[in-house]
Amino acid sequence: MPPPPQAEAPAAAPEAPPGPAVPPPPAHAPQPVTVTPPPAAVPPPPHAAPAPPAYPPRRSRAVRGAAAVSVVVGLGLIGGAVAGAVIDRGPHAAPQAAPGSPAEFAQARDVWHSAPVGTLFPPTVAGKGAGPGGADRTWTRVGVAAPSTCTGAFDPLLGQVLAPTGCLKLLRATYVDSTSTTVTTVGLLVTTADAAGMQALGSRWSGEHLGDRTDLIPRPVAFPGTPAAAFGVKQRGSWDVRVSANLPFVVYAVSGFADGRAVPGPQPASAALAAGATTAPAQAGLGHDATGLAKAIDARLTATVTAELHPTPTARTEPR
Repeated sequence: MPPPPQAEAPAAAPEAPPGPAVPPPPAHAPQPVTVTPPPAAVPPPPHAAPAPPAYPPRRSRAVRGAAAVSVVVGLGLIGGAVAGAVIDRGPHAAPQAAPGSPAEFAQARDVWHSAPVGTLFPPTVAGKGAGPGGADRTWTRVGVAAPSTCTGAFDPLLGQVLAPTGCLKLLRATYVDSTSTTVTTVGLLVTTADAAGMQALGSRWSGEHLGDRTDLIPRPVAFPGTPAAAFGVKQRGSWDVRVSANLPFVVYAVSGFADGRAVPGPQPASAALAAGATTAPAQAGLGHDATGLAKAIDARLTATVTAELHPTPTARTEPR
């Protein structure tokens, strides 16, 4: 994994004012309309997905070569014939930031830029027991969107709810299940908030049950020439939003049908996963897709940040 770019830690953001009041849901919520999922079909040949964008800038081979020569010369002048240590983030590395501190949040915001695309959004995600009835689930990435701002990325009301935490960068990728029946967009919002700001958003999200609101569903990302080519706002069937209290991230996933059919009665993943649920999103496993992928990507993000910010010191000594 390339080392994260060195950047000064931004100053802690001032405590965010209370978020705008979220209007109550419509008095007469639309009744779910049963949509019969298509029968499982023989998976079509693999779709050629566009090459994902490289998040971190890469230096040319010539620049890397020159840098390597400079390092070797420098080490020779300094080390001479003295035995040296080969250390990977060992005792001489910069002190680790305290958990939840402004310094840790600042460093965590840099991880998206230094981690390879495949680390945060792997080409294939396996969900053991993540499907209906505890069946295993597998999702294949069909496209990765270029890192962007949050402008126009969310429905207006959801944008208002997320606004107090700020938006440094938004990363998104879309996956298809192993039968090419369902598609799911996973999003990673890198906020500018501090620990207090993230905790405030998390408390509001859970306390006001905002995750159950059908007017606060994240938007998907379609990719032409893939099973997700027709994945738009009307195709949203189920969703899962996870607000981190210990890191400056919001991870979400929204799922729908690969054939582009509209879903008149979308349902939050928590409800679609409930025992006895008979709605179209529940029976098609859209809730399992949303929760399975949101959970998997959230876990990968947390593990990547932990490895970068709180590595285990290792060192070995080699004679020169």
